[in-house]
Parts: sequence; structure tokens; C-alpha cells
Amino acid sequence: MCDCPNNQHRGWLGWPTQTQARNLRATGGWHDLTHRLHENIPVPKIFPKPSFERVLNLGPDILNVTRIDMVCHLGTHIDAPAHVLIDGPTMHDIPEHYFHGSGVVWPIQVSERSAITAHDLEGAQPAINPGDILLLSTGWAKKFGQPSYFDNPYLAADAVDWILAHQIKWVGIDFVSPELPFALRPDGFDYPVHRALMSKGVLIVENLADCSMLAGQRVEVVCGALNIEQADGAPARIFARTAELSD
Repeated sequence: MCDCPNNQHRGWLGWPTQTQARNLRATGGWHDLTHRLHENIPVPKIFPKPSFERVLNLGPDILNVTRIDMVCHLGTHIDAPAHVLIDGPTMHDIPEHYFHGSGVVWPIQVSERSAITAHDLEGAQPAINPGDILLLSTGWAKKFGQPSYFDNPYLAADAVDWILAHQIKWVGIDFVSPELPFALRPDGFDYPVHRALMSKGVLIVENLADCSMLAGQRVEVVCGALNIEQADGAPARIFARTAELSD
């Protein structure tokens, strides 16, 4: 981690008070909301391209063995607060209850480079409870691998405030980032959405695969993120299934 004494990048305020776990009854099968990792996945221009190399091969060798070289923030992944906050927790610091729980999937209508506002979230169904996981289904995942994928929608400031006010555990999006698209970012852009959410313990999962089959439903969510010591994020396998509250 960076140990530079720059207060501009501090701001960790601690994990929110844990809400009581909700009992769920599954009503459907599991859906994998994860993009597969490969060398041609979309890569933001600020990151190096990944490499997947077979270093041992069955036949001449006794095993197949693949070496992976990639940053933590490609494909479907979760961000730790340390991604934007020097004093924020890293992956191995995140409490276990963050990686599973009750949630909702909300369909949101978006267009290229458009803002998702508090108005878009207010009144969406099913209603969200404190401690829930929020997955946004915008249809943007269908653009994964296309140049237009990076002309993504983003969360407006009032949507961030709405999420914080409703004590959501983490937000999963089916696009590259909750921030302004790269083409619209001014010089000195400091990731205000990441900083506002994660400073208060609201995590972010980016690049979900298509979750339209679950849109408008309550779900049980599992985030199988790699437990990488001191990491600022990790690749994650995200599963969700329809469920109903049983308490």
C-alpha cells in the first residue's frame, strides 16, 4: 500500500453498524453474473492488458499450469476501500458478511454517458432494506467487449447520497465504473463516487454480467472474491438467485 502522507487521499470513516442478517428462502436457481477472464476483456486505458500464459502443458509436462498477470480491477471484480483511500481497509480486512446476503436487482433505463439519479432509484421495487446489496441491471453488460462499453452510465451525486442514506452494503453495476466515463473526466479527476461510498463502508462491484433475468426481484447474493492480502480489489465470481424474506 502507498504510505505517502497525503491527507487528500485519506478519509476512511469505518464500517457501518452491522444490521441484523435477514433469513431468506430461495425461490430459484443460481445465476452466474460474472464475465469470463481472458486476454481480450475490456481494459481501461489506465491499466495494462492482462496475460494468461500456459507455462506447463500436459504431454511434455505432467500438469497443465497457467500463469496469470493482471491488475485486480479487470473483469467482474470488487473494490476494497484501499483502492481510493490510503487509510482504507484492504481485501483481507473486509468483514465476511459483506460477501453474501439479501439484495435486490433493479432495472434502470440508461443511455450512453447518462447519469443514474436518485429519482431513478426512489420507488424502485422490490423495496430495499438497510444492509441489503443493490444490483443495478441497465443492460450495459451486453456491450462488454465493444468500444462503446466505456461510454458508460454513471451514478450522479444525489444517487450516491441516496445509497448512503439507505445503508446499502454494496452496489453492483453491470458497467465499467460508477464514475464519469473516461472521455468526460476532467484533469485531476479524483473518483468522487468511489471515495464517497467506500469512505463509509459501501463497497463497489463492477462489470457484472447480464443480470436482466433477475431484474425487479429480491435475491440472495454471493460474492466469491479472492482473499488477497493487502490488495485494493480482487476478481470475483458473483452468484445470485431469487429469494424471499422468511422472517
